[in-house]
Amino acid sequence: MNRTDAGVNLLGLRSHNTALVLDLLRTAGPDGISRLELAERTGLTPQAVSKITARLRLEGLAAEAGRRASTGGKPRTVLRLVPEAGHAVGVHLDRDELRVVLARLDGRTVRERCVPLSLGAGAESVLEAVTREVANLLGDTPPAPAVSSAPDTPPALLGVGVALPGPLDHARGVLHRVTGFPEWDGFPLRDALAERLGAPVVVDKDTNAAALGLAVGGERGSFACLHLGTGLGAGLVIGGTLHRGARTGAGEFGHQVIQLDGPPCPCGNRGCVEALCLAALGRGDVGEAARVLGEGAANLAGLLDIDAVLLGGRAIAAAPEPFLHGVTAVLQARARREGSPQDAVRVRLAPHGARAVAHGAAQLCLAPLFGRETG
Repeated sequence: MNRTDAGVNLLGLRSHNTALVLDLLRTAGPDGISRLELAERTGLTPQAVSKITARLRLEGLAAEAGRRASTGGKPRTVLRLVPEAGHAVGVHLDRDELRVVLARLDGRTVRERCVPLSLGAGAESVLEAVTREVANLLGDTPPAPAVSSAPDTPPALLGVGVALPGPLDHARGVLHRVTGFPEWDGFPLRDALAERLGAPVVVDKDTNAAALGLAVGGERGSFACLHLGTGLGAGLVIGGTLHRGARTGAGEFGHQVIQLDGPPCPCGNRGCVEALCLAALGRGDVGEAARVLGEGAANLAGLLDIDAVLLGGRAIAAAPEPFLHGVTAVLQARARREGSPQDAVRVRLAPHGARAVAHGAAQLCLAPLFGRETG
């Protein structure tokens, strides 16, 4: 959607227009943006922008950031987002550890905790651990459960985003047969955690959360975020929007079969990219793991015609250069055989390191506030 024609001056779309203004305040950063610029970039009238920004200032979400010289007339007042006015918790529930972060409205992580955890310990044990670590993260002065206009109230807790291995039903917050942990099949994780935490909860796959964090953070176009850690998956962003598929099951990248008589995979197939990658890493053969990952990435690039492949996860972080080189080499060799430009699909390391999934999980709650698509 183009910013120049996105604003609609209708009462029924007031929240939509507010989201447009908030997103521009967010991307402007501490330098801020003037009301006139907001009107020009949203297509809203100056009067509509004035009403929206007045309400945002009353709610504590926006504040003046000084004045800026204009080309004529008096200097313009510049407004900025107040990042501390609201927070979201991001939870990365991995197979063997739990990481939680507290993120401000601008996405910046201000607190973080990481503890060992077994996803196979049972629902009660896992729920108790998440509840405990979120409480520890929030500390003695947790954010309030809703935005308040009172200046002396705690900042708003917009919600808790939880990301973990799939497959799962994002829309209902229900897990399916998580690879390696079939006992979670059918568990209503979203509702169970919302009841314990007393806050809105969103559940999504770890790879989707990481990809969303990249898209909101400024990664453009169509790309795949390949996450290799205790498992392997892909988050897909097509045309700037996170792609989940009709049944929210897109991105099960690790379970594409590339060797029919290959080693068994916990998913039930043989010769999956995930099984081959993890087996190579288990032997200490990082080069082979990178080559296998590259073959899978090349298949994905050929199917979707994406612009970039971003590599993340603990296994990548442990040996970034071999993976970067290995995946790039396979993609370039495939391009030579097809007569395509060798740099048509860029390969880069994903930012945010070990907290990438937790960071993206927080964005599951933050992004809608700014009108950003979460798929």
